[in-house]
Amino acid sequence: MFLKIRDQARFLLQQSDAVMCGKLLCATGDSWAMLACIDRLVELGELREVPNTYSGAGQHRIFIAGRI
Repeated sequence: MFLKIRDQARFLLQQSDAVMCGKLLCATGDSWAMLACIDRLVELGELREVPNTYSGAGQHRIFIAGRI
């Protein structure tokens, strides 16, 4: 699940400079586990979260590429 989400993030960030969390929830399974995978990508520095004052919903979180 983690690798699938990581690969999806890399693919989408190659096409665009930013991606919403909802587009990264591509694996099947528990949505909390998928959100934990995304949080882990942030911890590892692969993604950086952009502050979003528009919505507090988890699927509306915005990410950009971290380190290359």
